[in-house]
Amino acid sequence: MKIKNLSLALMAVGLAGAAQAQSSVTLYGSFDQYFNHMSSSSGTKLNTLQDGKDLRSRIGFRGVEDLGGGLSAKFQMEMGINGASGATADSTRAFDRQTWVGLASKDWGEVRLGRQNTAIFYRGDYIDYSSRTLGSMVNNFGVPSRFDNDLAYISPRFSGLQLEAHFAQQQASASTAQVSTPITQLAADYLNGPFRVGYAGLQAKAPQNAALKANVFYHNLYANYDYGKGKVYAVYVRSNNIASNANGNNAGTVLGNVGGAVSWTSTSVNRTFDILQVSADYNVTPVLRVGALWGRINDKSGAGQNASGGSIGAYYALSKRTTLSAMWETLRNDQNAGFRPSGSAGLSPNFAGTDVNGRTINGYQVGIVHKF
Repeated sequence: MKIKNLSLALMAVGLAGAAQAQSSVTLYGSFDQYFNHMSSSSGTKLNTLQDGKDLRSRIGFRGVEDLGGGLSAKFQMEMGINGASGATADSTRAFDRQTWVGLASKDWGEVRLGRQNTAIFYRGDYIDYSSRTLGSMVNNFGVPSRFDNDLAYISPRFSGLQLEAHFAQQQASASTAQVSTPITQLAADYLNGPFRVGYAGLQAKAPQNAALKANVFYHNLYANYDYGKGKVYAVYVRSNNIASNANGNNAGTVLGNVGGAVSWTSTSVNRTFDILQVSADYNVTPVLRVGALWGRINDKSGAGQNASGGSIGAYYALSKRTTLSAMWETLRNDQNAGFRPSGSAGLSPNFAGTDVNGRTINGYQVGIVHKF
């Protein structure tokens, strides 16, 4: 009887502990390595081992604590890593990709505070077969990825519609007397069976003492249709968040694609570009997917800095965590244009100067991604 009573007492203690132990922390990450062969119509070639074709190497922590009543506390900390060298992706900070904490409710949605990915960045899977990485013309133009000091709200999905809003203050550089730059983001995503349509965009006001007064904007409209064996995608982007130098049109950005200080000194802010892109993929087997896309970057300023390009890719899943991939892509700059390819991580080394401006760049890649 004493043994039975002791067993019942231990069981009660265990159940009580299980009821209270509703918090968890998860370690996760990925390694993305690939061989990259690229050639410019200038005659220059690159043969390199690089990081970040599809899902740049990273390590992160995320956690959740059940606070009761449908409310939970959440956090995420994530750093980028160069898998080829072991170096951090950003030498100026450890957790360069995300550091935020928030509260979430199944009834009213989620609030987050800290360094976060943009709503535009989150929608990469929705706009083309490559998840907007290497081979995507939208990615070659550039995508605002994440910002510091960001307050975000993400709604639940009601009748297929989910809304998202962000407000962030970015520190301007010394050339603008350290005046902060407010950045607002709005997004809406509607999902109804096989159809998905949405918008994600941002606007940033010029700092008070900026030499150039134009606001920066980035608008992304997307749609896709799941036809059973794959998806068809279409996307339209309009933006002036791009900066030029001797290495090409997309050698920098006015606002910055990864947060931090902004200068607002590039006259490129006065140029607007439209990007149109269509894409499709097809699941040949449950483990083999192929895809293709074509897109064009149109310079609306009349300077003739236009480019077009496309890609064909294949992905073979060895398991749920490990995928092999192969890709061919081309990027064709008009005479006055100078765009160059970019992946989930920026290509390093990459073409520069006369190997970019007015050139056609072709590439072949084979790689492996492992997620844990």
